[in-house]
Amino acid sequence: MGNLVFEGFPARPKIVFMGTPDFAVPTLKALLDHDGHVTAVVTQPDKPQGRGKKIVPSPVKRLALERKIRVLQPEKVSSPSFCEQIKALNPDLIILVAFGQILKKRLLDIPRWGAVNIHASLLPKLRGAAPIQRAIMNNETRTGLTVMRMDEGMDSGPILFQEEVLVMEDETAGHLHDRLSVMAGDLMVRSLRTLAAGPVYERPQDSAEATYAPKIEGETGLVDWAEPAEKVSALVRALDPKPGAYTLWGGRKMKLFSSTVIDTTLDRVVPGRVRGLREACLVVESGRGSVGIREMQVPGKKRLPAVEFLRGVPIPQGSILGKA
Repeated sequence: MGNLVFEGFPARPKIVFMGTPDFAVPTLKALLDHDGHVTAVVTQPDKPQGRGKKIVPSPVKRLALERKIRVLQPEKVSSPSFCEQIKALNPDLIILVAFGQILKKRLLDIPRWGAVNIHASLLPKLRGAAPIQRAIMNNETRTGLTVMRMDEGMDSGPILFQEEVLVMEDETAGHLHDRLSVMAGDLMVRSLRTLAAGPVYERPQDSAEATYAPKIEGETGLVDWAEPAEKVSALVRALDPKPGAYTLWGGRKMKLFSSTVIDTTLDRVVPGRVRGLREACLVVESGRGSVGIREMQVPGKKRLPAVEFLRGVPIPQGSILGKA
C-alpha cells in the first residue's frame, strides 16, 4: 500500500480546470454535467489557425463560455501574478488534462489538495507529450489512462487510479485518442467520488520502468520502406490523422493514412515497390512483407480512399515510392 494522501476530501470540491485541446473537453463536460464545482477554466491563449490565420479559441474555452464558466488564459501559468489569481479563487483542487504548460511548485501548492492530472498511458510507461501516438507506433497491445497527483517532473507524480484498454487491430491514433478522451471524463468523475469516499492511497511510480513518448517532429513521419511491414503500418496509423505519415512520389510529398499489414513473410521484395490494389488498399512492399494503404492525400487536395485517389493520381504497378 502507498501513502495516504486523501482522507476527508470534500464531496463537492472547488475545482480549477486546466486544459486546451479536444482531448480535454469530455472531462470538463463530465465534471459540469455531474455538478462539479468548477470555479474557473484555465486554457492556452487564443492562437491563429488555418490559412487565413484567424484567431481561434481552444475547444476547452468554447465549452467553458457555453457553460458560462470563468476563463483565464495566462501566457505563463506559473508566473507569480497568475498564481495570485489562483490563490484568490481558493480552490480545493486543480484538475489538469492536456493543458500544454508545465506547472511549477508554487502553483501546485496553492490548492488544499494539490493538483491531479489525467495522462493517456499506463504510467510509468509512455511519459511525455505524445503517449497515444507512440503507443500505436510501438505496436503496444494495451494502454490506458492514469490519474496521478502532480509533481514538478514530467508525468512522474504518484499514481492514484488507472484504467487499462486494449489497442484494437489496425487502430489509428485518432481513433484511440477519441476513445481515451471519452473514457477520461468518466474516470475523473469516478475518481472524485472515490476520493470523497476515502481514504485513498497513492502509489509512487517506479522510474526504472519508465518509457518515454517524445513530441512528434516533422521528420518522424517520413516512411522508411526498408522497415518491416508491421513497423511501417504502425507509423502510418500512429500519425493518422495528424500530422500524417508521408512518402515521396513524382517529386512531391504524398501523405498516407489508415494502414494494415498485408503480408509479413513476403520475400524477394523491393522496399517501396507498388504491387497494385487489393481489398481497396494500395499494396506496397516493405523490407519484410507488404503494407496496405487505405487512404492517401497530396498537398492542396482532400484525403481520399485509395481507389478514388488513384483515379486522379495514377501510380502504376512496379513504381517505387520514397524516391524524389
